[in-house]
Amino acid sequence: MKMSVKQKAYLLLEDGLLLEGAAIGKIGTNGGEICFNTGMTGYQEIYTDPSYYGQIIVNTTAHIGNYGTIEEEQESETPKISGLVVNDFSEIHSRKRADQSLQSYLEKHGVVGISELDTRMLVRHIRSKGAMNAIISSVLTPDEMKAEMKKVPSMDGLELSSVVCGKERRFVGDKSANIRVAVLDLGIKNSILKNLTERGVYCEVFPAKSTFEEMKSFNPDGFFVSNGPGDPAVMGYGVETVIKILADDKPLFGICMGHQLLALACGIGTYKMHHGHRGLNHPVLNLITGKSEITSQNHGFVVSAEDIEKSDTVEVTHKHLNDQTVAGLRVKGKKAFSVQYHPESSPGPHDSRYLFDDFIQLIKDSKK
Repeated sequence: MKMSVKQKAYLLLEDGLLLEGAAIGKIGTNGGEICFNTGMTGYQEIYTDPSYYGQIIVNTTAHIGNYGTIEEEQESETPKISGLVVNDFSEIHSRKRADQSLQSYLEKHGVVGISELDTRMLVRHIRSKGAMNAIISSVLTPDEMKAEMKKVPSMDGLELSSVVCGKERRFVGDKSANIRVAVLDLGIKNSILKNLTERGVYCEVFPAKSTFEEMKSFNPDGFFVSNGPGDPAVMGYGVETVIKILADDKPLFGICMGHQLLALACGIGTYKMHHGHRGLNHPVLNLITGKSEITSQNHGFVVSAEDIEKSDTVEVTHKHLNDQTVAGLRVKGKKAFSVQYHPESSPGPHDSRYLFDDFIQLIKDSKK
């Protein structure tokens, strides 16, 4: 099969690193915070995860695009990434069930990307220097890109959940289900809702800035606070809602951003990490059971372990084994717990899906 002629593209990092490669996706320019994902598969789920909004993704696995894309693997309606960086980009795909090639998919959704880069070198650079802003262009000169770089906002202090969340209240699941959960959508993934509804939960999903009173009107048996992008420290509206949920004393489960907001609601601080955790192979220790699990993660902010040590209300339940950061917590005397990682694991191993079962059991026990 004859390949198309590849157009030149550039990647410019905030610290001045300039790399030349071949354009993929939409011909154009876009910027964001550059970070890397170590997953060996699941690129479509990664690109459509709303938690990646505003970020340029470097896939560390060498070959991207070889199995195309398919509608059922969408985690949201459209890709949320700001740009894509890969090593070897496949213009053809071999999965018979695929709807289209990755190139057609990226063009359709306006995603700018670059290929034929030494991603191993680039990842080492990010690990050394830290996550930073970057810009990809297949139409501008490097000098013109430097001017565009100034327009890219810093992720530190950026509120994005209200941008990516659903804008209207919606129902998901079987209306006759015995368990009702009010879901705060901060950028929720479809597979999280699927894990809830598969366990007999009827959900009403509320936009990020919904009040506790609005969520309470659903008469839920429990509350769920989702993942999402941006800096949790500037999400006062979300913290206020979680404080009121805790006061209501119904079961509460938070994932990723939801985990961070639960911590903030209990007076525990958060901070921006050097380069974050993003991949499908992160080891976590469950301090309650003593068992370890391989987890799917995507976060650039983390909860302060030092603050938890000083707290009488919060305790750590899970610990990241690579760097000892807080991976899970629960509130003493409350039916509230959270994890920093993604137990729905789409993509990723299913080691952590028991957390959804724990949440359902907590609701059932609370209803007795």
